[in-house]
Amino acid sequence: MKLTDTQRSLLEAAAKHPQKLLTDFPANLKGGALIKVLTALGNAGLIAPHNKTPEGNTQFVISTAGLESIGLTPQQPPKQREGTKQATLIELLKRPEGVSLAEMVQATGWQQHYADVLVMPTCVGNPACVAERVAMKSA
Repeated sequence: MKLTDTQRSLLEAAAKHPQKLLTDFPANLKGGALIKVLTALGNAGLIAPHNKTPEGNTQFVISTAGLESIGLTPQQPPKQREGTKQATLIELLKRPEGVSLAEMVQATGWQQHYADVLVMPTCVGNPACVAERVAMKSA
């Protein structure tokens, strides 16, 4: 699909967005024109619905094909090595019941004061980020 300047600018802005969302719409792109642009991008598989806003509007995210259409290669998530302390902690943190500090100390063999750093709210909402930081310190 040959992209128009408007489509390209929307995809480029979405590629820079932390969540890859289409958010930066030109002021002159409204109503039917906006729908036409989004429909064309969606039909070509360059964007996909992401979620609904509180107002009921659909948010769109750029797809892998969308990134490739503007010359970018999608970043692959880093592979997690099996059998490492980091992998162990991530699995423990993913459990619905969570994990206690004592369980972390037992699973890793770390001292309690070292494992205690892990539970400090430095990356609230992203336990993998916290585990990664601690694992990097021990490497």
